[in-house]
Amino acid sequence: MKNNFLKYNLFMAIGFLMACFTATVQAQQYPFALPAMPYGYNAIEPNIDARTMEIHHTRHHAAYVNNLNHAVKAGNYEKFSLEELMLNASRFNDAIRNNAGGHYNHTLFWGILSLSDPFNPDSEVGKAVVGNFGGVDSLNRLLDKAGASRFGSGWAWLYVTPDRNLAVCSSPNQDNPIMDVSPDRGIPILGIDVWEHAYYLKYQNKRGDYLSSVLDAINWARVNSNYINALKSPLLREIPLLQHPLDKKNI
Repeated sequence: MKNNFLKYNLFMAIGFLMACFTATVQAQQYPFALPAMPYGYNAIEPNIDARTMEIHHTRHHAAYVNNLNHAVKAGNYEKFSLEELMLNASRFNDAIRNNAGGHYNHTLFWGILSLSDPFNPDSEVGKAVVGNFGGVDSLNRLLDKAGASRFGSGWAWLYVTPDRNLAVCSSPNQDNPIMDVSPDRGIPILGIDVWEHAYYLKYQNKRGDYLSSVLDAINWARVNSNYINALKSPLLREIPLLQHPLDKKNI
């Protein structure tokens, strides 16, 4: 009887811990969730190694999502979309600014990587690249320079400006051109992560080699979709405004 009682209590305790663990995992997925990778972790090899991709996604990106969820719950900001949080980054604390940017930036980054979708000058974005930069080689040189010259951690961006042109810039940490704290405003359609965790296992301190490899692994079909969607986005109208729609909400 005593053994059965101990076994029963043990099973109950294990069940309780499992329920708590499940609840914790579910709580961390609201209101934002870590997206599934659109391909296997080895899909971008040899340009980016599988181990880096796995750690980058399951640890770094996951941490941004979990920390963002904790931050918005602590401030009672669950009603705001990810775009609203970034569009009004200056009005929120650093935990929201950094983790909202980290979640958005990484989600974009996974989507624009591929070894089988080369640049197409006849696509909508291809025509815009030729018109704005003269061609993809000139654009790549600008992106390479933006990434290589970014001191410390940050990102290099190709983005659509409010006047519907293409431009290149870089940003520190997890900032991006959507944020009202950025001097370069617009909607990113291509972003390259230049934090060391994105490349150090394979490239060590050779950021230039990493940038060259990433620029050879751009999913230009996805960038084209991002470009078309950016041109249609209401964010292009909201980004340059001094008074944002969020002014009408209580923060």
